[in-house]
Amino acid sequence: MSKICQITGKKAQSGNNVAHSNVRTKRKFNVNLFTKKFYWVEQDCWISLNISAAGLRLVNKIGLDAAIKKAAESGYLNS
Repeated sequence: MSKICQITGKKAQSGNNVAHSNVRTKRKFNVNLFTKKFYWVEQDCWISLNISAAGLRLVNKIGLDAAIKKAAESGYLNS
């Protein structure tokens, strides 16, 4: 699976490594991504999400059900 957060939609960005001689080479800035299981009380089941650290904070702040609804409206949640 690709490195995309299913709650916030964050994904890897590209940039440059800059050497002391100012030579630039391409690199990736990856997302701080976890595979985490949550118990979804409204559906009475366990779900597994690829979630970033920022997405985990969002789930802790507004709750799993609200975060999933917000992600589904934005189109980030694919399953």
